[in-house]
Amino acid sequence: MSAHCQLTGARPGFGNTISHSHRRTSRRFDPNIQSKRYWLPSEGRTVRLTLSAKGIRTIDVIGVEAAVARIRARGGKV
Repeated sequence: MSAHCQLTGARPGFGNTISHSHRRTSRRFDPNIQSKRYWLPSEGRTVRLTLSAKGIRTIDVIGVEAAVARIRARGGKV
C-alpha cells in the first residue's frame, strides 16, 4: 500500500533525525494511512479507499459521494 491519501493527496515528508550530539540522519514522516471500505449508493457497490486520518474526517463531513467525485476530478481511480 503506497503511503498517500487518495482524497487529500497527503504524502510522506522527509527530514532529519537529530541526535543529542547533533548528528543528522535521514528520516521519513509518513501520514496516518488507512484502508477503508465505504458503500457507494449511486453505483450500488462498496469502494475501498486509501485515506489519511484527515481524509476519513473529511468524508464524515462532506459524504462519500462528494469525496469520490473529488477523487475522480483529481484523476484518481475508484
